[in-house]
Amino acid sequence: MRKVLFLLGFLFPTLLLSQELNCTVSVIAQQTGNDNNVVFKTLEKQLNEFINNTKWTEKTFKAEERINCSMVINVSNYENDAFNATLQVSSSRPIFNSTYSSPVYNYNDRDFNFQYLEFQNLVYNPQQFESNLISVLSFHVYMILAMDADTFSLNGGDEYFAQAQTIANYSQQLNGQGWKLEDGLQSRFALIDNLLSPTFEEVRSTMYVYHIEALDLMSDNIKKGKEAIIASLSELQKVHRRRPNSFVLRVFFDAKSDEIMDILSGGPSVNITEALDILNRIAPMHSQKWRNIKF
Repeated sequence: MRKVLFLLGFLFPTLLLSQELNCTVSVIAQQTGNDNNVVFKTLEKQLNEFINNTKWTEKTFKAEERINCSMVINVSNYENDAFNATLQVSSSRPIFNSTYSSPVYNYNDRDFNFQYLEFQNLVYNPQQFESNLISVLSFHVYMILAMDADTFSLNGGDEYFAQAQTIANYSQQLNGQGWKLEDGLQSRFALIDNLLSPTFEEVRSTMYVYHIEALDLMSDNIKKGKEAIIASLSELQKVHRRRPNSFVLRVFFDAKSDEIMDILSGGPSVNITEALDILNRIAPMHSQKWRNIKF
């Protein structure tokens, strides 16, 4: 058997190593009152295959390099082929020389309405609208790829953010929520527009410094790593001064607030008075967590 698997790996390396994501897709339908309907299980199975088997980039990922992520679809209403739902997306990346995975992307998409017929073909077209189901999921796939790439190199996610924006642009032909400027300050449109704007450039540079120059070095020097985290967070003050309480800062701290609280509470001790002042100013929505920091 091992010889067969080895031969398959030799003959078809892209089949085994090409996919970029290790994603768990869950479909929860309790709110519909009919969560035993087989269509939800079929949808869940098809979406897991679609996300994990689609080739999203030109790069080759080894199995251990695939990005761990999850998508939880909570269906609130279902009638014929029309679904009303929300989508919780999250991803993480491993920290160098440790068993710890750091949360990177955590987004609650509340405008996820789509049509789906059981066993319909799910295909992603990078330049053309297929369906709102495909567009929303593909948009978040590229957000996961972009955010992850930004943690490994400065602005490393540019090409993936650009593709997320392309998806947002061609999906505007639909009447669905979340794709247009008028859909509000917390829409998919607002998210990608903010992240590609120079107004919020420090958010992306902080993602790089926070991971490469802080978390990835903590196995060698925890105190130095903690100090680097504080220094990286101070850069976000520039964004706050330009756009107080901005949505993109909220997205950053939705992913990072628990981690920051835990790291700053642990030893060795560092002077975090300034850090607490910064955190309470730029992320007041997490003030309870900042009060829980022990030092």
